[in-house]
Amino acid sequence: MPTLLMCFDAPLQSWGTRSQFNSRDTATEPTKSGVVGLLAAALGIPQDADEDIQHLATLRMGVRVDREGIVESDFHTVQNVPNTAGKNHRTAVTKRFYLADALFLVALETEDTPLLHRLQDALHRPHWPLYFGRKAFVPARPLPTHGLPGEHQPITPHPLAQALTLHPWLENQPHLRARHRPTPDEPAQMWLRTITDADPLALDVELRHDHPLSFRPQHRTYAPRAVQISHVPLTPAMVSNAGA
Repeated sequence: MPTLLMCFDAPLQSWGTRSQFNSRDTATEPTKSGVVGLLAAALGIPQDADEDIQHLATLRMGVRVDREGIVESDFHTVQNVPNTAGKNHRTAVTKRFYLADALFLVALETEDTPLLHRLQDALHRPHWPLYFGRKAFVPARPLPTHGLPGEHQPITPHPLAQALTLHPWLENQPHLRARHRPTPDEPAQMWLRTITDADPLALDVELRHDHPLSFRPQHRTYAPRAVQISHVPLTPAMVSNAGA
């Protein structure tokens, strides 16, 4: 099945999974709900369009962590926060977590090739602004990335697993690329973490509660999602083609 490839690169990202009230967490990689929300913004799908949101959520998603981020935190003050009775408004201090310097290859696989082309066009010309978890966390480079070696389109005919294994390394910092560039005597020695949608009945899967059913502001609903955690080797070919 064809796969759409995207580069998620920004100084800061935030992918909350249990964000409530005074503590806003972040996962260490993009969540399914976060990616679907970004795609919906690109297409101009409103928050109350549950069927459209659920259709986007059927896309099989895989993430390759090309640079592990650093989890940081800061504090925000929020004014006019009511108590449980809806009165006695006050100022509250909230703690918020985010990822710094993370870099991801995000792949979406489906038999619906026209949908992938619609997404590709929308990511180039989004209906609403795109951001990674918070409005201030905007992409550092275009989201659609080139395909596998020899390809020049973000949509590849190769399946998700092959795309995550063969796609060139997205790292564009010269000192990091030089550190892992292979030599005749010492090939690159590094493994990249991957997180892919999996069959819930398969062995060695992990449940994530981030499969969106509704983005209605007062009725956000999510279902569990089974993922498989693995690693792919950073091969000399992936490093040689990095940044191409």
